[in-house]
Parts: sequence; C-alpha cells; structure tokens
Amino acid sequence: MGICCKSQRQVVPENLGSSVKTPPHHLSRVNGWSPPLHSFQVVCWAIFLVMCVTSFGIFIPFLPLDWKLAAYSVMGAVFLFHMLVHLIAVTIDPAEVNVRLKSYAQPVPTFDRSKHAHVIQNQYCHLCEVTVSEKAKHCSSCNKCVSGFDHHCKWLNNCVGSRNYWFFFTSVASALCGLFCLMVLLLYVAIQNFVNPTKLRMDPLYQDVRSSNQWLLFLPLCPVQVKTPVVFSILTVVLLLGSTSFVLLGHLLVFHLYLMAKHLSTFEYMMQARFQQNQVPTRREGLTLLKEKGRPKEKESGTSTSMSTPG
Repeated sequence: MGICCKSQRQVVPENLGSSVKTPPHHLSRVNGWSPPLHSFQVVCWAIFLVMCVTSFGIFIPFLPLDWKLAAYSVMGAVFLFHMLVHLIAVTIDPAEVNVRLKSYAQPVPTFDRSKHAHVIQNQYCHLCEVTVSEKAKHCSSCNKCVSGFDHHCKWLNNCVGSRNYWFFFTSVASALCGLFCLMVLLLYVAIQNFVNPTKLRMDPLYQDVRSSNQWLLFLPLCPVQVKTPVVFSILTVVLLLGSTSFVLLGHLLVFHLYLMAKHLSTFEYMMQARFQQNQVPTRREGLTLLKEKGRPKEKESGTSTSMSTPG
C-alpha cells in the first residue's frame, strides 16, 4: 500500500530562484480513473483477471457436479462482491465538500513558502483555497484536500478518506475471502490428483479422452486439451500468486483492525511513529550533553587537589 506517496503532480514552491523554471499549474485528480493510471492499479486488475479465469475456467470444472455448483455460487458471489466494492472505492471522489463544489477544470496554484508555513493553516487550504474540516489533508498525488484523510493507495490509484474508507476496507476483506476459497480449491485439486485423479475427470467430455495424461480446460463451453504438466504448472503459479497476495492482504487487514482499535488513521499512525523516531536522537543528545557537562567539573576538582597538596 502506498502511504502518502509523492508523484510527478506534487506541489512545489514558487520562490526557488530565477534559475529554476516555475512549474505549470496542475489540475486535481477526481478519482482513481483520472490519468495517469498507476502501474500498481494495472497489476491489481491483471491479478484479479487471472484469478477469475483460472478459477471458473480451469479448476472449478474439475470438481464433482454437486461441489461444482456450490463452488460456482460461493466463489462467484465473493468475486462479484469484491469487484463491486473495489470499483466503488476507486470511483468515489474522497475530496472535501468545498473542494467538490469547485470546478476541477480550474488549476491548483503552486505553494509559496515565503507566504505560508503550511499548506493548511487554521483549517484553510492555501492551494484549494477553501475551508476544510479538521482531519482533512492535502494529498500531493491527487492535488486536493481529502476529507478524513487516511492514506493515498497506489493499488486504487485514489486517496482513501472518510467517504470511501469502508469500501476500501471491505474490498481488502472480500479479497482475502476470495483468495482463501481459491487456495482451498487449488489444494483440493492438487491432493486429489495424487489420491484419486478420476474424481477430477467426471465431466462427460472426458469419455473421448483416452490418455490419463490429457486434461480438458475451460469446460464445458470451450474445451482445450492439454497435458498434465501444463495443468499443474498453472496450478503452481496461481497458488504462489494467491498465497503471496493472501499474506500481504492479511497483513494489511490486521494493520487496519489495529488502527480501528486505537482510533487512528494511517496518516496519524505514521506521524506518531515519525515523532517517536525524532524523539530518540533528541534524548540521546540530551544525555550526551549532561555527560559532557559533568566531565569538566571532575577535572577541575582533580586539578585543585593536586595544586593544593604542595602548599
């Protein structure tokens, strides 16, 4: 997950000297579909497409008829639900109300640090030029103030704020559920192939397949005949991809559950962590100064003693 990430659209100061060209005014991005699309977003949809094709086109057709219907129903519902909430999280504009009321066709000015110390002061954004709520932050990637800012997600190519946070959270949870179902399916196919492979070849079209080393993919609409190594190469790749995604998404879900328990946003958590890191060197410097102040006194007392002894 990209948190508060910077991009080519970030705001830069105006007063950098005459040798530096003033950057052009940038437009604010509306949502995750606003150009440019992020490479992570493309990868996300490519992985989802691979999971759908392999699940419904290759591995579910290997199941017995009763299990096949249940798998189509359960996994179909989970995958469809995930796609819907993910689309909503990407499509929603998480900006502040006053920002959404303005025209996105108007360019956002560059930030002049000679006039203002911060982009937002006293709940007024000097870039969006509107009054914002207390927990609003100006995202440099989207170039606008986001209501209840949590983080900027590269996978959504959109900011996550109060307007779309629960859709983002539900998208992560439903993706985990779908990956769990997929891994159970893949493990069943892999184990059953060693125990009793005939149970994976119950489709009537297998009557025309004489060799046990031949398998049919994309049943029943478009059967493609392949050999066993091809099937289990696909299974291995999808299982590795699914398990890796499951671990990463599981970590993300647990992290956001922790944030909920602490009543923190991702941005607030990062600011607290950064503040604590800055405090550690300060404390060490303070202890070093105290030690250095104590050393000269010891030398002075030792010197006075040695000088008084001859007298």
